[in-house]
Amino acid sequence: MTDYKDKSYWLSTVDIQPDEPLRGDRTADIVIIGGGYTGLSTAYNLKEIDPSLQVVLLESEVIGYGASGRNAGFVMTLFGFTLSLTRFRFGPRRAKEAHHYMERAVDYTRELVEEHALDCEFEFPGFLRVATTPVYAKDIQKEIALAEKLGLQGIEWIDRDALRERIHSDVYYGAWFERRCGLFHPVKFAREMKRLCFDRGVQIYEQSPAMEVQLRPTVSVNTPEGTIKAQKIMFAANAYSVQIPALRRKQVPVVTHITLTRPLTDAELEPIGWSGREGIEDSRNLVHYYRLTKDNRLLMGGGNVAIPYGKTIDPDPDTGIVRELREHTGVLFPHLADVEHTHSWCGPVSVPVDLTPALGYIGDERAVYSLGCVGHGVSMAQLNGKTAADLLLGRKSGLTEVFFVNRRVIPWPPEPIRLIIARALRGFFRLEDRINERPLTRKGTSEKHP
Repeated sequence: MTDYKDKSYWLSTVDIQPDEPLRGDRTADIVIIGGGYTGLSTAYNLKEIDPSLQVVLLESEVIGYGASGRNAGFVMTLFGFTLSLTRFRFGPRRAKEAHHYMERAVDYTRELVEEHALDCEFEFPGFLRVATTPVYAKDIQKEIALAEKLGLQGIEWIDRDALRERIHSDVYYGAWFERRCGLFHPVKFAREMKRLCFDRGVQIYEQSPAMEVQLRPTVSVNTPEGTIKAQKIMFAANAYSVQIPALRRKQVPVVTHITLTRPLTDAELEPIGWSGREGIEDSRNLVHYYRLTKDNRLLMGGGNVAIPYGKTIDPDPDTGIVRELREHTGVLFPHLADVEHTHSWCGPVSVPVDLTPALGYIGDERAVYSLGCVGHGVSMAQLNGKTAADLLLGRKSGLTEVFFVNRRVIPWPPEPIRLIIARALRGFFRLEDRINERPLTRKGTSEKHP
């Protein structure tokens, strides 16, 4: 049996006893592959729409095992890679539409937590995208100017002095601030969503990987010990879609890392400030993201990414990347340079060629998929599940009409070309980040001021 507690700090804090796997032959109206946020939300929303539906959810390990149990817990509005990239790829109208979709996603996630009193350590402190060099400050100001041009609300520039009053770090030059952002315990949220699904009659089978899927003449899913025959199917595998032939080339899995300190004392927190406890992300290509947990551990994630070959999806953490993340903690907050880090782990992110999410039908209207959240899928997955439920039931709604539903997805080339291109892009992103960060020193001070 997999030791789930080794997969992330979040998983280590929850007592997980796997449910029974699927055994024998079963029938259902709709079968869902994947027990992460998207699959759970789809199941929940299907039963909310029609309680009589027979909905079966298959999870290859346990609920919360994949990216839903290894992310940083940011409930945020960022769609894809950046607002400017979305505008460049799809135009201003659709960039605005994407942001409004994500605002709705954040609000919907918060409503789920509050309406059902989900025990997931939820807080709503807001979000800061910080600039750590003058170049990044200009980039963020351009993004804010674009947001204003598009008529987006609730986003503001915080200058260097005001930001450093909030968070005492010498490397900051200003930030994008957005009130609409929450933080939570990712695994506790997933397990609570599992409870909501159980309460509504969803049949959930853990440790039941889909070994073979047939869509014609009827939907049929074989697991090691059983078979499900259904009218329709939802592929909610996100980065794990690399293991599904029909979805393999729509995205690639990219592995991001996280390291976590021991709980910080009041004396260690006092020099930082950070009384607002905002979620923070910088504006690099290969972003750093960080936050405080409920017990005041400092979570530091992002930086360089690993790109696995083929169907590989769960590599061990890269010690070099983890070391860089721990060093970055000391760059931001020098007095924490030698603080003990108790946990480190990694998890998969789903990345389409154009860095834009996608969901829709596969072949015909009996099969729906969702993938490509590009590392910002915590809130998006909840609303995507609601969108997917409408698609599966043939319901037209404002959600099913958004531009990235049933959009054409540019395929990644096959291996090994895919790996070569992906790693070349990573190399370009890393080089650009290094050029932009030349004003930063290892001591966390800048060589010049803007």
